[in-house]
Amino acid sequence: MRTASRTAAAVPGDPRTRDRGGSPRHRAPRAGGRPWQRLRGAALWAAAGAALLLVAAMVGLLPVQPMRVDSDSMTPTTASGDLLLVRHGQGPVQRGDVVAVTSPLDDGLLVKRAVGVGGDVVAIEDGVLVVDGTPVCEPAIDPARLDGVWFGPVTVPEGELFLLSDSRDGSVDSRSFGPVPTSSLVGTATARLWPHPGALPSPSAGC
Repeated sequence: MRTASRTAAAVPGDPRTRDRGGSPRHRAPRAGGRPWQRLRGAALWAAAGAALLLVAAMVGLLPVQPMRVDSDSMTPTTASGDLLLVRHGQGPVQRGDVVAVTSPLDDGLLVKRAVGVGGDVVAIEDGVLVVDGTPVCEPAIDPARLDGVWFGPVTVPEGELFLLSDSRDGSVDSRSFGPVPTSSLVGTATARLWPHPGALPSPSAGC
């Protein structure tokens, strides 16, 4: 007489087959999920990365930094509300550069034009900027926004910058608070990001 095999057939729920039983429609989904779920995850990672880059730029951890102008003292070059691109570590400041510096009056930032560097003799004669005895061509300056007072001459100490506003009638700049140390320099403003994107005009364009 033949005896039945002692090897039992695998049944749903048998740990040998890793089958937990139930119909196929109740089984766990395949790894990776649906395509839209993967896309959503990628979009979330991209948004998080963009946010981190923006924060790093705002606090000065990147070579460039966006900066919003909060006054009209640099009209017509920039206006209140403009968003500028400020570059860090671009070498020595040149006369005529638009720079961002830490304000010597408070903890804020100022956007001004550097008209004199260490060793320069700066004066204003009947509204005309004079550096080392030579009148400076300033095509970016609106003559209607120049005052007619005389200033100086003053010698800029080494390691410092003499800053002026482009709208000089009544503006607060180095005529009021004196030259500022280069250590207060945040960077050089090279372009406008908003509302009219593009490079800032060259200080010598049109001379």
